[in-house]
Amino acid sequence: MNETICALATSQGGAISVIRVSGEKAIESVSRIFKPRKGLPLEQRRTHTVAFGDISIDGKEVLDEVLVTIMRAPYSYTGEDSVEISCHASQYITQQLMLALLDMGVRQAAPGEFTMRAFMNGKMDLSSAEAVADLIASTSRASHRLAMNQLKGGFSNELGKLRDKLLKLTTLMELELDFSEEDVAFADREELRELCVEVESVMTCLADSFSIGNAVKNGVPVAIVGETNAGKSTLLNALLREDRAIVSDVRGTTRDTIEGTMTINGVTFRFIDTAGVRETHDVVERMGIERTLEQLKKSSIALWLIDPSAEPEQIEELAQKLLPMCEEKKLALLVNKCDAVDSETLAKTMEWCRLLVEKYCNSIEWNSDDLWEISARKGTNINRLEEFLVRSAAIPDISAEDVVVTNARHYEALKRALENIKEVQIGLAAGIPGDLVSEPLRAAIRNLSEILGELTTDEVLGNIFANFCIGK
Repeated sequence: MNETICALATSQGGAISVIRVSGEKAIESVSRIFKPRKGLPLEQRRTHTVAFGDISIDGKEVLDEVLVTIMRAPYSYTGEDSVEISCHASQYITQQLMLALLDMGVRQAAPGEFTMRAFMNGKMDLSSAEAVADLIASTSRASHRLAMNQLKGGFSNELGKLRDKLLKLTTLMELELDFSEEDVAFADREELRELCVEVESVMTCLADSFSIGNAVKNGVPVAIVGETNAGKSTLLNALLREDRAIVSDVRGTTRDTIEGTMTINGVTFRFIDTAGVRETHDVVERMGIERTLEQLKKSSIALWLIDPSAEPEQIEELAQKLLPMCEEKKLALLVNKCDAVDSETLAKTMEWCRLLVEKYCNSIEWNSDDLWEISARKGTNINRLEEFLVRSAAIPDISAEDVVVTNARHYEALKRALENIKEVQIGLAAGIPGDLVSEPLRAAIRNLSEILGELTTDEVLGNIFANFCIGK
């Protein structure tokens, strides 16, 4: 934290590059290689001002004409003295600038170090800091809104309210412990129970929102399954509008999972093309089939692709393996290659598939409308499939004010806090002493404080900021 750091904050490919410098010697270091065309030197300029001038590495030859922005502590992103150099996006220029700063003792910033310093200097809490990475990675309107809400403190404010209520409970319980000899009751047990119910309700809503938040942030997982050569890779390419997977008439071409994301009507889907399921003695192909079944378990939506030219017994054998794994998932049965078979064969295959679903799994979230014919190669009924996907995802319209949990770390901490509150409720109902009730209360507060970063370890911080890009 005492060292001055620097990093290239923009990606290559544009006309302008920005180099960020932050730390105690940021202004002093940049002033050694920068000369303003007019006005005061950098050290004498006010915060949030921009100077135009020349960068000269050796004091003689001008490397570039640049704009230098000064932000003095504590009025900067990091809370430290910070400088941003906007130069032309030449790889040579940025490289020479970085080397010059490093030669002066400025250190290359680690991934996310600027944001970590902002957190350490109290410019934002940990959940808001994590939202910075989510904002950069946002790929849809919904994910952008959730990240912005968290960055502005919407989630932190909700947690702060919960923690305040828990602190009130803990204070009342511990006051009773301090005056136990006088037999004074500060906490009305009925009031405590009502407050616990209220806190539990809010925590439950936040924890339950993770399924939606995770889908918005990472995409709704959709597994494309079926027998070999059913057209799964062709369907993946059709959905992604690009040739992501190799398509071949040779059976067993796909031996591993292939993923691709696509946003449809504002909802991001993560499609997983899987290896065809069949009996095989090929070791590598069997490993691919095992991964297929694993991905099917993890998915929210399953697309079973069926080749109408396959024998009914063959389709039933596959149904016995796949359908029981599709419980509690949205399932579509897609009879592919409708352009390659006659209408009678197509109708028989579809009726057989309907009977198999009724026979092997009555609890699947499926109805007869979720079975139709397609041609992945020609794009027939792909629009209908996209409508099914959006409907099945059931992602509500996200507003800028909605508080939704998108981070697995936050979700796990909330679940632990929920368990703590349930322990408190059990203790209150059983009439156990206050000192035993206050322990799970303190644990709940600790779990909420971990989300905000008020109680955390260097290891946790390192893991969080290691996923940031360099320069942020």
